[in-house]
Amino acid sequence: MSADPAAVAAAGRHRRPGIAPEFSDWLARLPWWLLVTILLGLLILYSIMSDEKTGNAFRAIVPGIIVTLRTALLGYSMALVIGLFAGLGRTAVNPVISNITSFYVEIVRGIPILVLLLYVAFVGVPLLMGELNQLGEMTGNVWLSKLTPRSFPNEWRVVLALGFAYGAFEAENFRAGIQSIDKGQIEAARALGMNYLQTMRHIVLPQAIRRILPTLGNDFISMLKDSSLVSVLGVEDITQLARLYASSSFVFLQSYSVLAFMYLTMTILLSRGVRWMEYKLAQGRT
Repeated sequence: MSADPAAVAAAGRHRRPGIAPEFSDWLARLPWWLLVTILLGLLILYSIMSDEKTGNAFRAIVPGIIVTLRTALLGYSMALVIGLFAGLGRTAVNPVISNITSFYVEIVRGIPILVLLLYVAFVGVPLLMGELNQLGEMTGNVWLSKLTPRSFPNEWRVVLALGFAYGAFEAENFRAGIQSIDKGQIEAARALGMNYLQTMRHIVLPQAIRRILPTLGNDFISMLKDSSLVSVLGVEDITQLARLYASSSFVFLQSYSVLAFMYLTMTILLSRGVRWMEYKLAQGRT
């Protein structure tokens, strides 16, 4: 009696090692977007080293990376401080504090960052300098009385505007993180004799920050990109240097490709860093 050919074929298929399914699963898990990005980055690096126009554009733009990073770091540090206190104010029982912080958050979030930057740079800073001049004349302080709007560098105006703008967004992040903590933990802390500040410091904020860490990281990446707004005030970050070089040499493709490559590199590294921090925090919880 001869065996059924279909049964033999089926048995043969079952006896084959599972290389093909495993390989397909491996291909499915492979971060293709990252591989393509790396290939594009390597292509631009090769162009920088081999192509004269691209290399010249890179050397003209790269000095501004310090200004870009400094603006983003200082602005975000300011935003975190403002956001933390505003977030605590949003959750406060006191209606005066809650309304003041809510007014700040709602107003600032409704204004485009570029408009806010122009307002801070050309309206807020001159008004501040005028008030400081009057204070210096009243107190006899010569240094304050001699301050002018030019005494406040444009880079610091951008830092102030970015910190003030992103502080409103961080306030909402902190508010959401604080309100996500179970009220039973707060009541237990109060039962143990902790006051409001101790409860926030030791119980609520550590858990809240873990939960909002991805959002905080994304906001820092957004601020890094928004730091390009310093070029509006003539501050020589990488965006401004790319614009100046492209307009003077008419090498637009290479200049803006290098600029995009720099921003992309920084944002990918930051996003990977945030993912690593999330992983470490998750390990700490387990």
